[in-house]
Amino acid sequence: MKSEKPKFFYGYIVVLAGFYIALATHGAFYSFGIFFERVLNEFGWTRAVTSGAFSLANLLNGLSSIIMGRLTDKLGPRIVITACGLLLGIGLLLMSQTRAIWQLYLFWGIIIAIGVSGGFVPTTSVVPRWFVERRGLMTGIVVAGIGAGTMIIPPLASQLIANYGWRTSFIIIGGIVSASIILVAQFMRRDPSQVKQLPYGTNKLEEKDLDLQATGFSPQEALHTKQFWMIFAIYLFYGACLQAIIVHVVIYATGLELSLASAANILAIIGGLSIAGKVMMGNVADRVGNRLVLGACLILMSIALFWLIKCREVWMFYLFAASFGLAYGGIVAVEALILAERFGLKSVGANLGICFLANTGGGAIGVVLLGWIFDMTSSYSLGFLICALLSSAAFVLTLLLGWSDRKNLVSKLSRPSRFPL
Repeated sequence: MKSEKPKFFYGYIVVLAGFYIALATHGAFYSFGIFFERVLNEFGWTRAVTSGAFSLANLLNGLSSIIMGRLTDKLGPRIVITACGLLLGIGLLLMSQTRAIWQLYLFWGIIIAIGVSGGFVPTTSVVPRWFVERRGLMTGIVVAGIGAGTMIIPPLASQLIANYGWRTSFIIIGGIVSASIILVAQFMRRDPSQVKQLPYGTNKLEEKDLDLQATGFSPQEALHTKQFWMIFAIYLFYGACLQAIIVHVVIYATGLELSLASAANILAIIGGLSIAGKVMMGNVADRVGNRLVLGACLILMSIALFWLIKCREVWMFYLFAASFGLAYGGIVAVEALILAERFGLKSVGANLGICFLANTGGGAIGVVLLGWIFDMTSSYSLGFLICALLSSAAFVLTLLLGWSDRKNLVSKLSRPSRFPL
């Protein structure tokens, strides 16, 4: 196969659009931690009950992502992301009118959750279709948008809250985020054939990879392999750690007498270093492999979580945030790559959606568990220790992954499917 080099490769537009969509959706979603204390103070709800809305959102985000992945495989990302961007904006606007706990669960836990599901799976699942070479780097750039959003929108929310109050801040953020997502989504395309191009580096595809690229596992077939479930478990543990920290670290820091601005900077540093982690580790994965990158990042995350237990001063929190952000960036950067490499491109959106449910399901458990532990013990120490142990367990699973079984996976593609789509 020979690929003609066009004057301009449209895949780069897809990557830039995906970067911004990830920035806007996840930046708004992860600003929950900034609004958390203000909502608690106004209504007097417990931390476990309030954070439960974020947990529900995580869980529903994961479930919705399975549907969004299937729709992206069939309809393309433009339609899916446009609809999700509209729904996200509606949810954020409704949050400004919250008066009761059921409204918090409806607006954030359901409407916003479904809207956010357009920000990860539809953007990252299309990148492997566009790139054979530079796949890790380009995927890293797209998911770096999540870190950029975490770095930009929560501090912005903090300033808006200080100047206008939390209700008006939701209106401002909701309007900007929704309008910009809908606009940028119009530049997304599912694959190069839609603009009469070939994937970047098509001429360098090895014959042994061609079948896996062209066919691949349906979701039903992937679910019948041990490799898929091991990957699912790794990202379940990782998701529990990530979301628990994103939601609770700000209020934990302010409880130790750090200012809200300094505490918000923790999220900003996590977001900023995750950008470096996603781009750098995505590039490294192209060279040394996804498994090595995943294992190294899980080790770093475990060390950072053990360190968090002892954090008391600003510099300690910032060091934690830098290490945690770098590790988190690398872990998320290789998720779509691992699935595309192991299970092909035919149903990569649906397979990624199922695996993304592990992230969000783990996050749903982790956020509520950490809040409940604090309510019971008046301390986050035990919760942070559990997170560190979960991250360590994910690293052990990475070591146990049977990556050498890839040949067996490829050979199964030639067999008639027992689980047709």
